[in-house]
Amino acid sequence: MWDIVSHIFPYAIAFTVPLLAAALGGFFSERSGVVNIGLEGLMVIGNFVCAVTISKLQPSMGQGAIWLGLAMAAAAGLAFSLLHAFASISLCANQVISGTAINMVASALTVFLARTMTGSGNVRITLGFVPFDVPVLCKIPVIGPLVFTKSYATTWLVLAILAISWFVVYKTRFGLRLRACGEHPQTADAAGVNVYRMRYAGVLISGALAGLAGAAILVTFSGEFNGTVAGLGFLAMAALIFGNWKPLGILGATFFFGFAATLANVSQVVPELSKIPGLVLKAFPYVVTILALVLFSKTTQAPKADGEIYEAGKR
Repeated sequence: MWDIVSHIFPYAIAFTVPLLAAALGGFFSERSGVVNIGLEGLMVIGNFVCAVTISKLQPSMGQGAIWLGLAMAAAAGLAFSLLHAFASISLCANQVISGTAINMVASALTVFLARTMTGSGNVRITLGFVPFDVPVLCKIPVIGPLVFTKSYATTWLVLAILAISWFVVYKTRFGLRLRACGEHPQTADAAGVNVYRMRYAGVLISGALAGLAGAAILVTFSGEFNGTVAGLGFLAMAALIFGNWKPLGILGATFFFGFAATLANVSQVVPELSKIPGLVLKAFPYVVTILALVLFSKTTQAPKADGEIYEAGKR
């Protein structure tokens, strides 16, 4: 049993990291009061931009092209999320429809551009991040082999973002105002907070983190843009709900879903799991997601104004 866990755990962490980044993006958006169902499309945009950046610049920049690709992916996600912010905040459009449109446009646009560039619709990179063992820490009994071996740079980057997110949202004036806009926007407006500006900030941060999540998939375990992120954006939204819109809850939920998905992905190379029908293991993470949402739906509490259109002066 220990051999199975120690074999799967590093891969589960690598799979969890993009989910965590995307779910944190949804956290910022929904804490400001805007539902961002377009996380999937924003991840696709980030995945595509990162792939193009690395494929074009890696021959001359080497490893530096990977970091530049991550930055460009975050910037692209931020820029593309402006569409969702403008439609749902400035034009008061339905936020679910706007997010769905983002998903559809992102997929179609990136595949079209990829086919124009490569002729196949796929963009490959020759080198992503190489897993490494964290010095000293990897020698710690039990925890070391599980957490600090076969680690990627993106893992520690996203964990740092998680810590910063918690501090910003719960310990700063910006975070207080952001949460106020997601709970009682009219009250926040009466207190002098620019609700439109705070909601724009939440959605733009959401786009940047979702773009980074799409890039993290590429530079760790994918290595190729193919027009999809296999539904991880929607799984990140489920983790956001399961984690009760709180950073530490989101961390636990994303790892739970990430471990379930990894179990299905590596089943064919683990003798003990290969005896289980492949269909059962492939369906396992999605069945677990549905069960988790059903069981914990009564105990989760979204921001009170989440998804509500805000109009200045309306009481």
